[in-house]
Amino acid sequence: MTTPLSVLDLAFVAPGQTPADAFAASVRLAQAAERHRFERVWYAEHHNMAEIASSATSVLIEHIASRTERIRVGAGGIMLPNHSPLTIAEQFGTLATLHPGRIDLGLGRAPGSDQRTLHALRRDAMSAESFPQDVVELQAYLRGASVVEGVSAYPGAGTDVELHILGSSLFGAQLAAALGLPYAFASHFAPQALMQAVAAYRERFEPSGVIDEPRVIVGANVIAAEDETEAETTRDRVLRQRARRFINHAERYTDEQLDAIIASPQGRQIADMMRYTAVGTSEQVGAWLDDFAAKTGADEIMIAFQSDTVEGRIRSLELTAASGAMAPAISWQPSGAHADAERAPAHRAG
Repeated sequence: MTTPLSVLDLAFVAPGQTPADAFAASVRLAQAAERHRFERVWYAEHHNMAEIASSATSVLIEHIASRTERIRVGAGGIMLPNHSPLTIAEQFGTLATLHPGRIDLGLGRAPGSDQRTLHALRRDAMSAESFPQDVVELQAYLRGASVVEGVSAYPGAGTDVELHILGSSLFGAQLAAALGLPYAFASHFAPQALMQAVAAYRERFEPSGVIDEPRVIVGANVIAAEDETEAETTRDRVLRQRARRFINHAERYTDEQLDAIIASPQGRQIADMMRYTAVGTSEQVGAWLDDFAAKTGADEIMIAFQSDTVEGRIRSLELTAASGAMAPAISWQPSGAHADAERAPAHRAG
């Protein structure tokens, strides 16, 4: 069994590094994903987080798309309550015009920030309540059939940017089903409702002019290394990094103390965020991904490669590509007589 694989990159700013270092690392990771025929690479909108540099998501997407050639590049996602639909239609319409057939737009309902940051973004705390209507308005702009009289997106109209609804609960699943859009579940950090949400999406799906059958992307973490011990050591470091984000004055604690906190009943929620994580050698990661795809029925797996260095993330990506778990990238396969003759033929990695 093989499944298309994609990459979620948070543009992580490592300790002692700058956002410029993070952007350079993101370029290297995206180029590695392209070499190994991953389907797409996505960047997520976060604000007021010093360790994540993807806040101006559409700008970063342009930076990456202009330094790659074939891989799809997009948002996973844009937090639509932070923006007007017209603004996002113009931004992603511009991206789609510059990079035809390569731009994705994943849409989330959460603010991607705290309440003070939400206020600084000049958004109403109730903006999320209009998310379904905003998605419909945005989709109409991109189709060139605006639902707002006298207003169109230039650029944007007619680009039909590929939309995905993102979620970690039943709300997003139900909305994606009702609109007949692809659905991506954030199980790489919010695993609790994965199976229930995917089932609800499939059961309630209504065919649309976009897709005629449900299409599910599920998130997972991957930590691959040449040997299992090295992978497990990296996993322990990643868990400690996560713990430091949630624990006040975490710098006071030793690694052993952090490990004890994570293992405690109070700290298990931190570890559970990484419930869906493949850890091990190339073969072990490949077997885990095949099993995960079978259990979820996923059409695609979006992977967050976990390491505290870009070299570690790239090596993990390479080992995953060599595992035999990855199907050819869908978007790279020629489609009919009008397929781009310049495209390289798709093949199985490994």
